[in-house]
Amino acid sequence: MVRNNNRPTYYADVESCVENILSKVGKNIVLGIPIGLGKPNQLVNEFFRRATKDPTLRLKIFTALTLTKPQWKNGLERRLVEPLSARIFGNYPELDYISALEKYRLPPNIEVAEFYFQPGQLLHNSHAQQNYVSSNYTHVVRDSLDSDINVFAQLISSAKQWENKTYYSLSCNADLTPDLIPKMRGLEKSGKKIAILGQINPELPFMYGDAQVPSENFDAIVDHPQYAFKLFAPPNMAINPSDYMIGLHASALIKDGGTIQLGIGSLSDAVTYLIKMRHQYNAVYCALLSEANVLGKFEKMIHNVGGNEPFKEGLYATSEMFVDGFMQLYRNGILKRKVYPHETLQRLLNENKLSHQISPAALTRLIEEKIIHPQLSEKEVTLLQQWGIFKMELKYQNGFIYPPNEIPIPADLADSQSAEKIYRHCLEPHIKGGHLLHASFFLGPQRFYNFLRGLKEEEREQFCMKRVAYVNQLYGSEELKRLQRKDARFLNSALMVTLNGAIISDKLEDGRTVSGVGGQYNFVAMAHALVDARSIIMLRSVREKHGEIHSNIIWNYGHTTIPCHLRDMVVTEYGIANLRGKNDREIIIALLNITDSRFQDSLLKEAQKAGKISKNYQIPDDFKDNYPARLKKHLRPYKDQGYLPEFPFGTEFTPEEIALTKAFEAIQTMIAKKRFPIPNKHQLRAILSAPEIATPYLQRLQLDKPTTMKDKLMQKLVLYGLSQTGAM
Repeated sequence: MVRNNNRPTYYADVESCVENILSKVGKNIVLGIPIGLGKPNQLVNEFFRRATKDPTLRLKIFTALTLTKPQWKNGLERRLVEPLSARIFGNYPELDYISALEKYRLPPNIEVAEFYFQPGQLLHNSHAQQNYVSSNYTHVVRDSLDSDINVFAQLISSAKQWENKTYYSLSCNADLTPDLIPKMRGLEKSGKKIAILGQINPELPFMYGDAQVPSENFDAIVDHPQYAFKLFAPPNMAINPSDYMIGLHASALIKDGGTIQLGIGSLSDAVTYLIKMRHQYNAVYCALLSEANVLGKFEKMIHNVGGNEPFKEGLYATSEMFVDGFMQLYRNGILKRKVYPHETLQRLLNENKLSHQISPAALTRLIEEKIIHPQLSEKEVTLLQQWGIFKMELKYQNGFIYPPNEIPIPADLADSQSAEKIYRHCLEPHIKGGHLLHASFFLGPQRFYNFLRGLKEEEREQFCMKRVAYVNQLYGSEELKRLQRKDARFLNSALMVTLNGAIISDKLEDGRTVSGVGGQYNFVAMAHALVDARSIIMLRSVREKHGEIHSNIIWNYGHTTIPCHLRDMVVTEYGIANLRGKNDREIIIALLNITDSRFQDSLLKEAQKAGKISKNYQIPDDFKDNYPARLKKHLRPYKDQGYLPEFPFGTEFTPEEIALTKAFEAIQTMIAKKRFPIPNKHQLRAILSAPEIATPYLQRLQLDKPTTMKDKLMQKLVLYGLSQTGAM
């Protein structure tokens, strides 16, 4: 144990660290750990181990989005999932509390409370459901303090030194910690025993903004190579035709020169790909919009809200989650609109009175705007340096500017000779200090982490990590945020939408929580508060449950995440419903138009029965062909040309794993429906005698040479599934 200036204390093992924290704080621990990636797994596991062995130690874990490796339900699934999991997740250490929670083995002295679940993972877990904390993301700091949190622990990056001072980066989780730490220190001053812990993982990239914190923020830091582990990296999922059509509609609502927010998952990947297609292959993109009749149905809306042209000005991102999609947009020259932390500068840029490229004309414009005077003062020189217009190494003294190793220059732009020297020796080539993205936490595939680690420091600084209180709302620095977040499009997904425009995203009607509110309400409210912003809810029009198809656009529901008075835009694979400012009848019509046609008539009858729409209303002919077959027909020629691939940004899955996953899903659907199609002669021959084409799939499952009766039966089941999905 080494003590450095009182704080922090450094430890080489988690056991010693936890032992000392327990001696300091006591045996009633409320442990806060970040959402998602930033959990210090070994530290958390040591607290959990102590509590399982000591019933007098009470442990409450307050967190969200506990990440777990994929699990298998039977021996056949294990053959597919176990090697895949080992390859993708490597030495990632599982969190012991989630395993105990899922198996109903939590000791009575341990409680786990989360404010956001991995979607659907804990739907049937009574402990998780009873201890779920429903909270806006921006309220979580308050709610964690109300839960009496007294220990907070986070995964942090390796240290950097600046001016003889040690800094760490919160890296993947700048969301809550920057606001939580000072509040916990305030409680400490009033007598509460608290501890703030860090665990170093060199795999984390050093991110800037609010993520950069001084070492003394931490009471203790665990630093040893044995605790380095591969970052949890969920692989991209396949994008199906419905998701691509949702992405096509949503991508046409993004305005060039505007702002974008995205989430994680195949829907966001689809939007990202279509935005990229709009920019790089615009003729193909416009042809797809036309042939899919998107322009025919929604051209006016697209013209008013978004567009279909390439991104000349580019986009800026403000998003609670920094995802792989933003990396794709950056690499393809779309995420390129920089914003700056100065209101006046941002306003001048928005009004095209200044350019990002600095020239003598920029100083002339600043004089015209009365921001500076021809005779520059020390304060004005400092301002120009803060704005990134003047070089930082300049000095000002007694009316002169001192460039390094140059003759002093009179700070007088009215004098032509002095002005020429200032232009030559003082100006930067372009405004510095701009940001392409503000985000609060990140999560993505390994290539995304490699991208962040591989960025040069100056380039990485453009991706600025900020506390969620900054990103998810307008409060605080409101004027600056309004200037930065022009033409914002906040894209979120939902489970269901009612015909009056209410959004269901987090819970079921019986009260069980599927995921959580997260920041969705924040962004919807912000879309209404910003003059030129829009909230875009993306929704798959149908879902399949136990082999039956159900509509996700419904008449009414017993739970609401976003109330109908905050309705805005809803996008399904069948189109766009613009609900803002519409009356109830118009909302119903707009949503019926983008409903799967198998459910339109029954929903219309519900609305007519309630007196919300006239008895003689009929759905227009243009919207009566909302069937999956039509979507596939529109997309097929483009897929044949190499566009709209299943995995547009690559995949960690092998071709065999992709095919086997589809076969397993087909088998599960057949079991749920209790309907097993009779194989044809060709399929039956392949099932009875495995053809050569099936060998790679069977080898992957170690079923190419079955010896036991169980293995032989599993082989036949796999061959049946492969034959039904067309893999052989």
